[in-house]
Amino acid sequence: MKKSIVMLLAIATVMSCNKKESTTVNESGDSMEMTTPTDSTPVTSDSASTSTTSSAAVSLNDQDKKFVDAAAKGGMMEVMAGELAVQNATNATVKTLAEMMVKDHTKANDELKQWASANSYTLPSAVDADQQKKYDELKAKKGTEFDKVYADMMVNDHKKTIADFKKESAEGSETSLKAFASKTIPALEHHLMESEKAKKAVK
Repeated sequence: MKKSIVMLLAIATVMSCNKKESTTVNESGDSMEMTTPTDSTPVTSDSASTSTTSSAAVSLNDQDKKFVDAAAKGGMMEVMAGELAVQNATNATVKTLAEMMVKDHTKANDELKQWASANSYTLPSAVDADQQKKYDELKAKKGTEFDKVYADMMVNDHKKTIADFKKESAEGSETSLKAFASKTIPALEHHLMESEKAKKAVK
């Protein structure tokens, strides 16, 4: 009788151990099934986003690169000169023009920065040597002379800028950059019209 009880206990113990082992294996299997898709999902997502970024960078042709660099530097120059004119202009029409330049070109510059960030493109961080020279020359002017130089600068700059933006709109390869150029042209044409009015006002 004692042997039978001992045998039953031994069998029960073995069965209990087997059950625990199978449970552990099942739990481990479940956790593997749970983690595998989770682990693979970010990898797929990362590779997808990487390919998107690289394809966006590759799609820029020489025209796109030339345009975006010139637009970034030109935009910075318009804001710098505009801020100077807001402080130094003596003619009300010129001062109003300068305020519009600062507001509109700051907005356009921000849009260009957003595009650059989305496409992993590094924009120029400062104006070029010629632009800096023009800015320094403008800064040295006073009174009516300042107004004339600034208004004349805005007319000339916007004629060139409009031509650059139209060229990008027609010849660029990157869709969102072409859209930015096309969308900005009407504002630039308005700027040119107001610049010509300011130039006449200070003759």
